[in-house]
Formats: sequence, C-alpha cells, structure tokens
Amino acid sequence: MPAMKVVLGTFARRGIESQLGSDVRAAVHAALCHYSSSLAAGRPPVAPPRFIAELEGDGAPKETMNLTVEPEVEASLRREAARCGIGIDQIASHSVLVYLAELDFLATSSRPV
Repeated sequence: MPAMKVVLGTFARRGIESQLGSDVRAAVHAALCHYSSSLAAGRPPVAPPRFIAELEGDGAPKETMNLTVEPEVEASLRREAARCGIGIDQIASHSVLVYLAELDFLATSSRPV
C-alpha cells in the first residue's frame, strides 16, 4: 500500500487526542477513510477553504507523518485534491479536521438539552 504524507497542526493533534485517544496514526487513517468513503458515496464532505494552501507557511508547529493507506483511499483523495486545486497533503490535513468536526457534532447532538 502507498504511503501518504499527512501534516498535522497542534489544533488537529490535540483534537485527535481529546476525542480519540493517543493513537494518532489510527485516528488519521480513520479520518482519511471516512473522507474518502463520503466522496465515494456521493456525500462530499465540507470542501477545504480557499486559504488552506496558506496555512502551511503560517509558522505554527506541525507534525508530519507518512501513513500507509489503501490505494483506493489515496486515489480518491488525489482526485479531490486535484478538483480543489490543492495538494494531497492539504486534503489529508483537511480530512482530519472534518472528521473531528463531525465527531464533535455527533457527540454534542446526542447530549440531552
């Protein structure tokens, strides 16, 4: 299986650790698969903001990991990145934030009012 470069900022890493625990690699893999499956099902997740390309040079601390993913997941993310005009590492980072937002939404919407 191919390896993908994923860049996580402090915000994403802390979100993973607070919602999903310390296995950051497993959480990122789940996020990439979730984003890819949403695309495949015709339910495109929130598109990356236009300024996402600018975030790489913002000086904030980042962690880079190479993560092995299924070929169909990588192909799906590559197509979406090309469609959005950004790099695959940027769509991968975005997919993590979308995944965390969806998990947070599900957790808060299931709480009694």
